[in-house]
Amino acid sequence: MNTPRTHYDTLSRAFHWLTAIAVIAAFILGPEHFGREMREGLDPATRIDIVLHESLGMLVMALTLLRLLWVAVRPAKPSFDMPTWMHIASKATHGLLWLMLLAVPVSAMLTLGSEGHPLTLLGGIRVNDMPSIAQSPIADMADWGEVHELLGNAIMWLSGLHAVAAIYHHGALKDGVLRSMLPPRG
Repeated sequence: MNTPRTHYDTLSRAFHWLTAIAVIAAFILGPEHFGREMREGLDPATRIDIVLHESLGMLVMALTLLRLLWVAVRPAKPSFDMPTWMHIASKATHGLLWLMLLAVPVSAMLTLGSEGHPLTLLGGIRVNDMPSIAQSPIADMADWGEVHELLGNAIMWLSGLHAVAAIYHHGALKDGVLRSMLPPRG
């Protein structure tokens, strides 16, 4: 007899919480007026908040890509009884979160590449030129810095909604949804 899973596997939980921490930290460290300061000649390598923000953004992208690979092969995820509308809302929210976890770092790369700014990462890693972005038609399609800011704010709102829903499931419905993403007790 198969016992239904009550928790996500350890790797799925680790990816989830590491991604959440990286997104929040990147948002908090997001340098305001970054583009203006870069256009005024600021070397981003001299600002640890910029280096951390960009490094965390690349970490979010890497974790998200690894998570997507893991989702394809991981053990079965827990399943919960809930109304159809909740399943639909859950799938829509998760789908948007996955999209945003990729779109925010991509919009950052488009911003840097289209404006000719370097990507600066921890460990002294620096990518000065991104000609494939700078010379592509997509570079001029939008103000990618504004798009990045909009998407960064949107992912925080969507993540907040996701957290509120998990707390509602835990407090009001007591259905194990939140506990499924926490380490099993005992």
